[in-house]
Amino acid sequence: MRTDWNRPVEACLIDMFRHLGIERAHIAAGQRSEGDWTGLATHYAERVATLSLVSPRSMPELRRLQCPLLVLAGDQGPTAAAADKTLEEVPHAASHRLRGYEYLLWSDVMADRGEEIASAMSNFLDAHALPRVSLPEGAGEVAGITYRVRGSGPPVVLMPLDLTPSQWEPLIEPLSARYCTICLGGSLLGPVAMLEARGRSDYLSVVRTVLDRADIKAGDAVLEVGGGSGVVLREIARRTAGSNRIIDVDINPYLLREAATLAKREGLATRIEFRQGSAEAIPLDDASADVALAITVLEEGDADRMLAELVRVTKPGGRIGAVVRALDLPWWSNLPLNPTFHTKVTRPYSASGAAQNGCADASLYRRLAAAGLAETKFFPQLAASTPETEPVRLALLESQIVASLEPAERTEWQEAAAASKADGTFFIATGYHCAVGIKRV
Repeated sequence: MRTDWNRPVEACLIDMFRHLGIERAHIAAGQRSEGDWTGLATHYAERVATLSLVSPRSMPELRRLQCPLLVLAGDQGPTAAAADKTLEEVPHAASHRLRGYEYLLWSDVMADRGEEIASAMSNFLDAHALPRVSLPEGAGEVAGITYRVRGSGPPVVLMPLDLTPSQWEPLIEPLSARYCTICLGGSLLGPVAMLEARGRSDYLSVVRTVLDRADIKAGDAVLEVGGGSGVVLREIARRTAGSNRIIDVDINPYLLREAATLAKREGLATRIEFRQGSAEAIPLDDASADVALAITVLEEGDADRMLAELVRVTKPGGRIGAVVRALDLPWWSNLPLNPTFHTKVTRPYSASGAAQNGCADASLYRRLAAAGLAETKFFPQLAASTPETEPVRLALLESQIVASLEPAERTEWQEAAAASKADGTFFIATGYHCAVGIKRV
């Protein structure tokens, strides 16, 4: 994966290792953070003592690892099945299963099962001992990667976890009692890197269409719930040039911190107000926003409750806009495959899942109508992921397709994909359901 500075992430990580004086370390990371650790484990294998992954998917890099692997995963749902396949393909891996637990990208797994995970990790790390290090406690930044050091002992580098609200925080105290914990962040790693990549892709075109139809006017108070890394918020701030109050309400303190940092770096911090809170209980008064937006967040909780809250905090005559991932729409690729095979490949892939009462399908339109909005506009859209804009996400999408294929089909796909990548035409497009409506006066 490349950074905005056109440097591989692993090169930035090595700069951080050198800055801290670390030769080798235990590495721990989340499900969809391959871009964080694969380059390091591949090109600097001597630096990686062990790798602990939370709910990993099956991928060739895991089979080629030279270091011991620990798989931490729930035992329910699609991600559990993906972990099962990983363990089948990497039989030497150690594992610890969280019984009765379904891990989703936004699950607060360390808050939910932190004591159990800390124990499993400690047993694994102790079996692969490293020399102790003692570093000055505190925070810093090297090569675009932020770090925070706690404790002394064998070094453990904690990379960001998916969309987990608490990240590694519940484990920092118990781990730092035995290890030198180095917790990483910044826009080059984890979910922030992926969310920022979306802002450079066709996804932002989807969002811009929603913003156009929401018709933000000078002086309007604009709310986004679940603002993530702040891609949409900064787009709104640039559009409105300081003429609007912009509010981000997010339940995730990690993403709020990162979003605030990115806004400050772009000189937009004074235009955006960051508040911690749930989209199911928005910490705003009734009728306090002119425009309220929920962009790919309704899938992460009770969608109807979130919509009811958006309606509550919006002024009569105000606009409400929503975007959800369309797990019910086929994916699309431009590969020259035979028609039968192309039909098999271009279908919905829903393994990413949604919360039990979440919305990631065309029910969005019915839900907005049931919320009593007027003049509703419904418009599904496709957004293409390319190697230039979203290399990590594109690799995830392709791996999900390839995993569903028979061996002969896999060969046909790989040959067609290689040719398409060589001539610069490779992409995979996925769908989004979008809607905008007006709160009745």
